[in-house]
Amino acid sequence: MTQAIERFKDYAVLMRLNRPIGSLLLLWPTLWALWFSAQGRPDLKTLVVFVVGVFLMRSAGCVINDYADREFDPHVERTRTRPIAAGRVPPREALVLFGVLCLVAFVLALTLNRLTILLAFAGAFLAATYPFLKRWTHLPQFYLGVAFGWGIPMAFAAQTDSLPPLAWTLLAANVCWAVAYDTAYAMADRPDDVRVGVKSTAILFGRYDRLMVGIFHAATLALLAVAGFMADRGMLYHGGLVVAATFAVREQWLIRNRARDACFHAFLDNNRFGAAVFLGLVLDYLVMQ
Repeated sequence: MTQAIERFKDYAVLMRLNRPIGSLLLLWPTLWALWFSAQGRPDLKTLVVFVVGVFLMRSAGCVINDYADREFDPHVERTRTRPIAAGRVPPREALVLFGVLCLVAFVLALTLNRLTILLAFAGAFLAATYPFLKRWTHLPQFYLGVAFGWGIPMAFAAQTDSLPPLAWTLLAANVCWAVAYDTAYAMADRPDDVRVGVKSTAILFGRYDRLMVGIFHAATLALLAVAGFMADRGMLYHGGLVVAATFAVREQWLIRNRARDACFHAFLDNNRFGAAVFLGLVLDYLVMQ
C-alpha cells in the first residue's frame, strides 16, 4: 500500500498537479475564447468539458515533456528531481500515462461537434510534439503559444461551429503572451540550457531578453485590444487590459537583474495577467448585456 501511494505521488508530480501554474496559463486564454465566442454566456456543458480538458491536456503535456527531456533534466538544477529524471517513474510508464490522459481528453471532446473533434486531433499533435522542438530551434516558445492557445479555436468551434477572425486574433495574442512569459521562465534555466544544448528564446535574445519580453507583452495587449474592438467590448474589458499591463511592467522590474528566482517569480506573475484580462471581460459582458 505504501509503495502504491508513493507511486501515485510520483505520477501526481509528473503531471505537475502540485504546480497548477501551467494549467492556469492554459486555462485563461481558453476562458477568454469561451466568453468571447458565447458573448458572455457560454454553454455550461461546454464550459465544464473545456475546463476539465485543460487540466487533462496540461498534465499530458507535462508527462510527454519530461519523457522528451529525460536525458537533459538530470543535468539541470531545477529539473533533476523530477520523477523520470530521478528514476522514480520508468519512461515506458510515463508514455502509458500520457496515452491515458489524451484518451480521456479525447472522450470528452467527442461530446462536442465535428469541427471541435477535428481540431482536438491537431491539439493532441501540438501537445505531443512541442517538447522536441527545443532540440532543433531557438523558437519553441512560439510553438508553445499555439499549443497552449489551441483551446481558443476549439472554443469558438464548440460554441459557434465556426472559426471567425476573432478566434485567430486571440490565438495570435496568446502566442505573443507565451513568448513573453516562457522567455522569462527560460531565463531562469539559461546557464544550464546552454551547457546541455537546449535551445530557447532566452538564449536567442541574449542581452535583449528583457526588451523582447516587454515587446511581446505589449504585442499581447495590443492584439487583445484589437479583439475587444472586434467584439465591441467596453471600458471594463479595456480596463482589465490596463490592469494586466501593470503586471507586465512589474515583471520587468522582477527580471531586471536576471536572477534565477526572480525570473521564475516573473513567470508565475502571468497568472495575474491572464486573470485580469478574464475578469475585465466577464464584468464587461455582465454590465453591457
